[in-house]
Amino acid sequence: MMRLNVKAFTAACGLIWGFGVLAFTWWRLIFEDRGEDDTIIGHIYRGYDLTPKGSLIGFVWALFDGAACGLTLSWLYNKLADHMPMKIEL
Repeated sequence: MMRLNVKAFTAACGLIWGFGVLAFTWWRLIFEDRGEDDTIIGHIYRGYDLTPKGSLIGFVWALFDGAACGLTLSWLYNKLADHMPMKIEL
């Protein structure tokens, strides 16, 4: 069974989640009301709010959060892949 590259998967998950939070924040800043922060992100990531500074704080938190999840998932996948029988089809 194929194994995942742990470093690449970790970096990809961190960057995708980080830029996702950044894009979400800027979408709200540009296109929606700048009212009170009613997102759950503000309750999870300390220092995050709907401001340009808050978007960068959220990006950093999400980068580490996504990387931690990616590391865990790729490590678990590789551990399980080691124990799966190799199936060869002709």
